[in-house]
Amino acid sequence: MGEPLGEQHRIPVWVKALDPLSQFGLVHTLRQCPEISLIGDADLAAQRPAQSADQRIAPPVVALVAVDSLDAGAVQVLRAATQRGCRTVLIGSTIDDEALMTAVELGVSGVLRRTEATGDRIVHLVQAAAAGDGSLPPDLLGRLLGQVSRMQRQVLAPRGLSHTGLSDRETQVLRLVADGKDTQEIARELSYSERTVKNVLHDVTSRLQLRNRSHAVAYALREGLI
Repeated sequence: MGEPLGEQHRIPVWVKALDPLSQFGLVHTLRQCPEISLIGDADLAAQRPAQSADQRIAPPVVALVAVDSLDAGAVQVLRAATQRGCRTVLIGSTIDDEALMTAVELGVSGVLRRTEATGDRIVHLVQAAAAGDGSLPPDLLGRLLGQVSRMQRQVLAPRGLSHTGLSDRETQVLRLVADGKDTQEIARELSYSERTVKNVLHDVTSRLQLRNRSHAVAYALREGLI
C-alpha cells in the first residue's frame, strides 16, 4: 500500500447516512483508506467556501451522503454541505429521473447506487469529487442527458436560452471577450451598441455571482459554456 500520506494530502471526508447501520459501514470502510481523513460534524461546521489562496491549497472537504431516497431530509443535508463549501457525493437506494435532476441541481458531484457501492467504488467517487470531476453510472448519465435534451427542446429553446442558462447573445459576447476583444470591438462585430455589450456582461456576472468579465470568461470556459 506504500507509505501513509501526510495529513495535508489526505482527502477530508464527512459522512452522513440517514440510518445508523449505513453510517457505521461507510465510516468503517473509509477508515481503512490511507488517502482519506474522516472529519466530524464540528469540523464540517467550521468549513467555509474557499476564498483565499491558502484555503485553495488544502484538499476540499467531500461530503458523502447515503440515503434510501432523495427526500426532503436528504435534500437539506446536501444543500447544507454545499453551502459549507463541500464537494458532495450521493449514495442512494432509489435514484429515479426526478431524484437525478434534483441531485444535479444541488451541485452533487457524483452518484452511486447503494447496490453498487463497493469500497473501491466509494473511494473512486470521493477521489473524483475531490479532483473536481463528476462520476455517474453510464445509464444514469444517459438518462440525465436525455432530460437535459428534453428541457432544451421543450422549455429553453422557445425562450432563446440554452441548457447552460446563457442566451445566444450572452454566449456570443463571452466568446468574443475570450478572444481578447474590447467592448467597442464586440459592439462593432455583433452590431450592438457599447451600452448593450456592457449590459450583457453585467447581467451575466451578476446572475452567476462573478467578479468581473475575466472571471466570467474563466468560469464559462471551465464549465464548458463557451
